[in-house]
Amino acid sequence: MTRAHRDTLINTFIPEGSKRTPLAGDASFRRYERITKNGDSLVLMDAPPAQEDCRPFVAIGKHLKGQGFSAPEILKADFENGLLLLEDLRDNTFNRVLSMDPKLEIALYRAAVDVLVALHRDKPPSSLRIPDEKNFKLGRYDQTVLFSELFLFPEWYLSEVTGKREDTRIAILRKIWPPLFEKVTPDNSVLTLRDYHADNLMWLPEREGIGKIGLLDFQDALLGHPAYDLVSLLQDARRPFKPKLEDAMVNYYLAQTGNQNEASFRAAYQILGAQRNTKIIGIFTRLWRRDGKAEYPAMIPHVWTLLEENLKHPALSKAKAWFDEMVPAAVRGRPLV
Repeated sequence: MTRAHRDTLINTFIPEGSKRTPLAGDASFRRYERITKNGDSLVLMDAPPAQEDCRPFVAIGKHLKGQGFSAPEILKADFENGLLLLEDLRDNTFNRVLSMDPKLEIALYRAAVDVLVALHRDKPPSSLRIPDEKNFKLGRYDQTVLFSELFLFPEWYLSEVTGKREDTRIAILRKIWPPLFEKVTPDNSVLTLRDYHADNLMWLPEREGIGKIGLLDFQDALLGHPAYDLVSLLQDARRPFKPKLEDAMVNYYLAQTGNQNEASFRAAYQILGAQRNTKIIGIFTRLWRRDGKAEYPAMIPHVWTLLEENLKHPALSKAKAWFDEMVPAAVRGRPLV
């Protein structure tokens, strides 16, 4: 489908006479626009059905709203063409708010942790209703998914920096991670949003309680470990975060949840952080190489810094040795271009 054809579909879908203004996109094929008319504004999600399925977004969003979270209300949907009109939660992402007033950092992040505490307090739904279809069960963040993400690193990043896939080394990697994943996958007990970070969280101070945090990106939610979204929040690939504040927020989460096994939780936090940051290095390389998004290589050295912190945990000693051999420290800060 040509861009012109898709624009025609969009103009038919939105209120007649509306003004369309592009909004910042994300690392997916989805595009967003603000739709304004007579002083009212909505957000258009443009999710081409050949690449994206917006029905899980609707199903999970309705569940979150039913639990009191500030997911955007779905105002109109065209699933055949992958178009949604959403409540406009405006522009106050964490990153934008903190760029204007850094002193709000503790308050915002504590509020974001409160959302996770509330999300993890209740048993996740056994199934959700996909629009126009039968109920579907949420998938699990099991070893199959964790490995599929992990191998984005050798497929894209290692092939870029070494010129080959290094299949023998990948086979060794397969021996390192299963015991690590066995420490985290038995506790896949909570709804995990998977991209819970500063660019996907909106500050809505006029609302109450957990409603103060607007949620934007949750269509890929799975049943996962409680530490996953916490590490996503506190080890943000796009935003440096002070180690002391990170530790304070982990302590706050543990205190609010009454976690009785702190050592086990902290090990899981670092294991999932290592898996996530390894995946992100691969994804950022793919976004640059395959999709032509030139801004991503500059972010990779920061993600390496996060990964190096994860690898200091004793549980990850074998993984650290593998990374040290495959990508020596001196190479990690070099740009891909």
